[in-house]
Amino acid sequence: MHFLSTEIENYITSHSQDEPELLQELTRETHLKVVRPRMLTGHFQGRVLSMLSKIIHPKNILEIGTYTGYSALCLAEGLQKEGQLHTIDLNEELHEMQRNYFDKSGYGEQIVQHTGDAKSIIPTLNVVFDLVFIDAEKKEYPDYFKLILEKTKSGSIVLSDNVLWSGKVVEPVDSKDKATQTLLTYNEMLKNDPRVETVLLPIRDGLSLTRVL
Repeated sequence: MHFLSTEIENYITSHSQDEPELLQELTRETHLKVVRPRMLTGHFQGRVLSMLSKIIHPKNILEIGTYTGYSALCLAEGLQKEGQLHTIDLNEELHEMQRNYFDKSGYGEQIVQHTGDAKSIIPTLNVVFDLVFIDAEKKEYPDYFKLILEKTKSGSIVLSDNVLWSGKVVEPVDSKDKATQTLLTYNEMLKNDPRVETVLLPIRDGLSLTRVL
């Protein structure tokens, strides 16, 4: 489902900050070499992530779902000088590509890569995160959220991607469609959990902005 016309989307992009050259290069390589390049964060949403990170100016960021590293690089733009970004992904085959672009960016020493199941890795991180970006397995979103609440503090921000799921959240749900069912549950969770406050933004495929109270 396209929420906005192509003309409006193009206007929005052309009147937002330009995409950095390194991220343009990463986009090209992702489309040439990696399966499902549609998963890439992309220019406009990447600039949104960058802007939010710069506003928050976090010391520690957690990203669940690295893919080829585009969103991590956007989020790293707002890091404090001594800050760190921990990013987790299941696919070890993308590790070298991620690291190549992380090091080219100048944020390489601040970005820590973790490969494996996020639900196993998060509890081992002895860090309090100011900013969290969730963009991994949709069926695991509620579990990720429960874990990261233990690693955040009052004022921490949690961003959850793909929460509109191509519009499936407002359509009849197939009983076999576990991802959509889980996202419906997750969106209700964010709305009703008394420990947080949430606004769902219609950015690309839906981006929830959640503040820990």
